[in-house]
Amino acid sequence: MRFALLGSGSEGNALVVQSGATLLLLDCGFSLSETLLRLQRLQLDPASISGILVTHEHSDHLGGVARLARRFNLPVWMTHGTLRFQQKKLSGVLVHEISAHQGFCIGDLEVEPCPVPHDAAEPVQYVFSDGTCRLGVLTDTGHITPHIATMFDACHALVLECNHDAEMLRNGRYPASLKQRVGGRFGHLNNQQAAEFLAGLDTSCLQHIVVAHLSAHNNTPQLAVRALSAVLSCREDEIAVATQAEGLDWRGIG
Repeated sequence: MRFALLGSGSEGNALVVQSGATLLLLDCGFSLSETLLRLQRLQLDPASISGILVTHEHSDHLGGVARLARRFNLPVWMTHGTLRFQQKKLSGVLVHEISAHQGFCIGDLEVEPCPVPHDAAEPVQYVFSDGTCRLGVLTDTGHITPHIATMFDACHALVLECNHDAEMLRNGRYPASLKQRVGGRFGHLNNQQAAEFLAGLDTSCLQHIVVAHLSAHNNTPQLAVRALSAVLSCREDEIAVATQAEGLDWRGIG
């Protein structure tokens, strides 16, 4: 199994995960032309994508899904709550409704949705498995629930939101209402929350840890990496950072 990120941040998100002949795209918050450029950078033919999974309806995650799906006749999976607010935009797209609490298979990949507290209709994040290794992707989450802690335990690779530094957000230029939204219980994880979550997990199998969904205004890669490396007792250069512009190149799990 392997994975890569096309980009991660408030201006667009997308991740690819592959096992055998199955290639899944998780979210697509980029324009069609930008998505194709980023797929090409990863040496991927969009026609080889098996389908698109959606976490929630915010435009930085869903904005490019319909056009890509229609252009290449790709099926899409999302929760009922997400679909309910997007049915017109997804006209002509084959959409499979999923339960936020029930796993399913797409080709060679097992997919486990996990409901998360975020200010969206029915948001989920996902754990992927090839039957041996597990990749967890956790972003757009306001706080950690016991169910999240259970679902993401003992992953072999983890893409983890470190959206903001609490002090930078507090002293930053955002209006008070936006600060409250981002830092609230249905907003985004800050560096310390992500580190505390990671400290409570079984990381004995962890091969890759990726910092994701960094705020351009309220965080720095250095602060996020420092927070996670402290709880993992590892070198800072052992932690990867997914950027908005470049994403993250392929990482193999096995």
